Amino acid sequence: MVVDRVHRAARILGPDEKGPLQSEPGGASVRTFIGGVILNQLGWASALGLRTGIFGKGADDENGRLLRAAMDHAGIEHHLVLDGSASSVAAIFVEPGGERAIYFDPAASAETTAAHVREQHAPFIARGARLTTEVHQVPLAAVLEALTIARAAGMQTSVDLDVPPSEAVPSLGDEKTLHAVLKAADLLKPSKRAALELCGVAAAAPLELARRLRQRFGNRAVVVTDGAAGCAVAADSFEGEVAAPRVRAIDATGAGDAFMGGLLAGLHQGLGWEDAARLGNAAGAACVERLGAFPADAVWARWRALELYDGTRFEPRARPPDPTGDEMLAAFDVVLDELAAQRKRIDAASYQAALTLIRDAESRGGRLHVTGVGKPEHLARYGASLLSSTGTPTSFLHATEAVHGSAGQIVPGDVVIAISNSGRTQELLAAVGAVRGLGARVIAITGDANSPLAKSADLVLDASVAREGGGLGLAPRASIAAALLVLTTLSAGLETARGFTHDEYHARHPAGRLGELSKKKR
Repeated sequence: MVVDRVHRAARILGPDEKGPLQSEPGGASVRTFIGGVILNQLGWASALGLRTGIFGKGADDENGRLLRAAMDHAGIEHHLVLDGSASSVAAIFVEPGGERAIYFDPAASAETTAAHVREQHAPFIARGARLTTEVHQVPLAAVLEALTIARAAGMQTSVDLDVPPSEAVPSLGDEKTLHAVLKAADLLKPSKRAALELCGVAAAAPLELARRLRQRFGNRAVVVTDGAAGCAVAADSFEGEVAAPRVRAIDATGAGDAFMGGLLAGLHQGLGWEDAARLGNAAGAACVERLGAFPADAVWARWRALELYDGTRFEPRARPPDPTGDEMLAAFDVVLDELAAQRKRIDAASYQAALTLIRDAESRGGRLHVTGVGKPEHLARYGASLLSSTGTPTSFLHATEAVHGSAGQIVPGDVVIAISNSGRTQELLAAVGAVRGLGARVIAITGDANSPLAKSADLVLDASVAREGGGLGLAPRASIAAALLVLTTLSAGLETARGFTHDEYHARHPAGRLGELSKKKR
């Protein structure tokens, strides 16, 4: 799980060399992408129809929130312990032909231990049909523990040997543990560079390397990737080299990860080894056509990989099994995490300023209104009711009707609370323009302090979230909860500021259970 910072350069520099970076559209020289060997694999596998999940150690920092938001958007379930020192990051320099140099800081990934895997993640691992892991950033002892748990649960196992042994030992562990990891893989996928070093030869055909490694480590299959040339497969039912589609490479970062995601998707969905390798090659080829390794646009990734695929036609499975109760509660956990982050960011002074703005308007005869479009419209109706019931008479303003006459409920000196996560909803912006033209002041509750709504408001209350929760991560869940808490906090402050009494509350709630409770406390 890595945040990639990608720079475009004229060429990859050697020692003591200097060179300028190439600017992206807008003038920036760096672009941020989601990455990481396993997360890239899962992104492509998910785009091709697999239900996927990731576990491990992360960090509750800005990069970690970015990573988890991408997982939510892609429908990748995550079972993470966020006590790492920092999220993993990589600086990637890409030349025009697509070749690249990568420098990375594994941070939390390097802090993962075998005990952590066993104590925190064993039940989550055992729920899977296949475990895929890597030799790149995670310590070998932790990797071996995950493989051991998976094999005990009867799962298929895969290992992506992403670096040569000389880079894995001793930085990730000792040679004995490395060999135990490689032997524990039903499917071993080394790059050609890693396979050459592992076999102790300077040159050999990929298929010969795959055969040697399979014989040495006893794997059910070994697949050696060879960049743009494709791959070689050594398995019981198929041995051979499989050519990759020819494409124009923009960025080779993550091509092997995308290959692995496509290969696993093909195997899991019933393709033979040759056709699964063709699907892997297609995913890898699609990956290099764009900057960034993770398929942020899953619809495009699926379409392009299937367009490039030249094997036996098949229909990737699209409907995942029904989620368990624990999986559904993952959305609940997302909302709790986002609200906890919101609480840390709250600026008490902005709430005090909002209270003062409303109270000053009331003292001059002004009134309060709440508005929103879509899901925030429902929230605005609730907010108007809540505020009215706690001593601040408030009206709901229908945003889409505001420019068709409903803005007439506004008089100079009124205050309008406008709710929009994006702050860019055109109907709401039109309504805000109308009420400001009638002399109202505006308080924005939004997730984007730089949005048009925020810029047109007198005061902004932060309701930003990085993730929404749910399978797609699109429907407003956490953002609605965040805006709701802003409204409830503001209503509580107004209730206290005006000295609202039990008698006054009872006068507004004479019936129902609340009526009974308020009557007893009078």
